[in-house]
Amino acid sequence: MIESKTYVFTCINYLRSIEASAPSFGVELTVRGVSDADEIERAITATGTQSNGGLIIFPDLFTAAHHQLIIGVAARNHVPAVYPYRYMAADGGLISYGVDTAEELRRAASYVDRILKGEKPADLPVQAPNKFELVINLKTAKALGLTVPPMLLARADEVIE
Repeated sequence: MIESKTYVFTCINYLRSIEASAPSFGVELTVRGVSDADEIERAITATGTQSNGGLIIFPDLFTAAHHQLIIGVAARNHVPAVYPYRYMAADGGLISYGVDTAEELRRAASYVDRILKGEKPADLPVQAPNKFELVINLKTAKALGLTVPPMLLARADEVIE
C-alpha cells in the first residue's frame, strides 16, 4: 500500500517538473486535483471548454483504477491527453509516455532471484528505470481531429492504428 505522504511527494515532483517547463512552451498550467469519479468528470469537462486544453495524467494508483473513465470522458469532451502507461493508449488514450513496465518486471525478477538465493535486500543497489516507451494511438488522434507530426510518429515505439 502506498502511504499518502509518498503519493503526494511523487505527484509534487511531477508537478514541479511540469511547472518548470510549461513557460518555455508557452503553456498555461491549470492543476485540477480529483478524488472521485464525479470530480474526474467535472475536471475533464472544464478542460474541454478551454481552447487548446489538454491533460497530463500522472502515474498513480488512482488514475490506473479510473483510466477507462478518464479516457472516455476525455474522448467525449475532445480533450487530448498524455498517459503514463502503454495500456492506457491501447485502451483508447491519445499518447502514452512512460516506463516500459514489462522491462521493469523482468529486472525485478532478477532481484527476487537474488533474494531467494540469500542476498539481503538492503545490500542490493537501487535501480532506476532505464527504458521508456512512447505509444501513439492514431485512431484516437483522428477522432480528436489531430494530425500527429511525422517526426513524432517516427520516434514512437508503437503506433496504434
